[in-house]
Amino acid sequence: MGIEAKAAPPAGLERNLTFMDKLHARLSTMRAQATGFVSQPEPRTIGSYAKGKQLAAGNFQFGGHLVQAEGRSLWAITPPDAMYEAELHGFTWLDDLASVGDRASRLMAQQWVHEWIALYGRGRGLGWSPDLTGRRLIRWINHALFLMNGQTPETNDLYYKSLAHQTAYLGRRWSVASRGLPRFEALTGLLYASLSLGGMERYATPSTNALARECADQIDADGGIPTRNPEELLEVFTLLTWAAAALSEAGRTPLPAHLDAIQRIAPTLRALRHADGGLARFHGGGRGLEGRLDHALAASGVKASHLEGLAMGYARLTGGRTTVIADVSAPPALNASRAAHASTLAFELTSGRRALIVNCGSGAPFGAEWRRAGRATPSHSTLCIDGVSSAKLTAHPQGEFLTSGPKKVTEHRKATEDATELVASHDSYCGEYGLTHVRKMEISLDGRRVTGEDTLAALSDPDRVRFEAHMDKISLQGVPYSVRFHLHPEVDASLDMGGTAVSLALKSGEVWVFMPSHSAKMTIEPSVYLEKGRLKPRASKQIVLSSRVMEYASQVSWSLAKAQDTPSYLRDVDEGLELALN
Repeated sequence: MGIEAKAAPPAGLERNLTFMDKLHARLSTMRAQATGFVSQPEPRTIGSYAKGKQLAAGNFQFGGHLVQAEGRSLWAITPPDAMYEAELHGFTWLDDLASVGDRASRLMAQQWVHEWIALYGRGRGLGWSPDLTGRRLIRWINHALFLMNGQTPETNDLYYKSLAHQTAYLGRRWSVASRGLPRFEALTGLLYASLSLGGMERYATPSTNALARECADQIDADGGIPTRNPEELLEVFTLLTWAAAALSEAGRTPLPAHLDAIQRIAPTLRALRHADGGLARFHGGGRGLEGRLDHALAASGVKASHLEGLAMGYARLTGGRTTVIADVSAPPALNASRAAHASTLAFELTSGRRALIVNCGSGAPFGAEWRRAGRATPSHSTLCIDGVSSAKLTAHPQGEFLTSGPKKVTEHRKATEDATELVASHDSYCGEYGLTHVRKMEISLDGRRVTGEDTLAALSDPDRVRFEAHMDKISLQGVPYSVRFHLHPEVDASLDMGGTAVSLALKSGEVWVFMPSHSAKMTIEPSVYLEKGRLKPRASKQIVLSSRVMEYASQVSWSLAKAQDTPSYLRDVDEGLELALN
């Protein structure tokens, strides 16, 4: 039996697909039967003990919402929105209860799983989509012993029947999952189930072949994915390492395309990790779950290696204990840009174990308005003309995609005796203003000094004509622009040297001093730090340099210098942790 991939559905079929998913979910109950586990499942997913205790106490935090319902089932609550509901049906919360592992959390997990079977098991609810079903199957199989311990044979029989039902559904529907992470989740869930459950073996070879094809199609030669989301790349990498381990344990060899993808992704992820162990937060991605990256890299068996060139379109600069990661490529293409940000030439900076310069992050967990705000250029540490983003959000039946982004992005790096230099540019503002943004950054070898220059310039004769035409429209007032540096919430910023500099104190005891050129007005303004798992955005600050383009070129220079280091005993601890990470 072969399984062939199908094209992603047109936007107008979204409602019909929901109907078809439920129809196939009901049809899959026919003749779907699992005889038991072929071998004892081993938990692979990592949960949070703290979140598990919160669940046990009746504090249900999903999709940026907190519902307090002590003594009630999480299925007895009306979901505040679709994101909350999707997190419930994906069952990643099962990892958290399993991490607690006591009798009370086990009984709670067992009750909620069997309530789901009773309420939604025959094709009802939001959970019958290929990606959520794959995510759910992985958790149910990972924690099978936790869920079956102490249960009656009749209850466990219902559990087996539901596993078989969901596996048969995935065998029918995995190919309609969106390309990228959703399809990898669907296929990994199907492969997991086919290798773990007696009676489901018929799906093993087709899902193995399909997973290898997706690796060849979706993982590029440099180990990147079309969305350019570092956290999503980590999730894909984790799924591939789990699938490879499951195949090996079942006596099967993962296909070459599958293993090659793991080999390509590992060095890319290492290059996208800051000195503090967290991933760079670009294009909708966060830092990654604590410990997930280290665990996945260790499980992959891929040895650390130096990555030449860009990592999925990002440039990494290092000096001493300081890392800079900058977005120096065009945004994802239209079909992959549903969660992408207008972040071209934005950067993040981490000193040791402390983040200093950041991007605001993804506002998706906090609603549509925060989602749009987080995607805009002013929410990133880069230059922005007159509040206009370097790419536009365009509404579409399947979401808001990025359009009108830069057509040409350049990047060049070189090393000198005492520093590493990056020069990058993009032409997104050429069409309207005739101006190209050029960003030059340099980090010293000891990591104690980072300097930068942001230039807006009309580089060609046609660009000068556009610039002059725009100047005529605004009565020669000049083109206003700002260069923003968003600070991590734990950075204490204060004006210094009579308002000509900003002192940035980190929790580690380090103090950095930010100084701009005299050509720009400097202010400290409110900002936000958006991160998953919190109920609301965290307040933070940003340094804003403001100026105007009056001629064919305007430049703002700035520098970050370490004025006070971390106390030696804390630095020794930090350096030990960094060595362990790398």
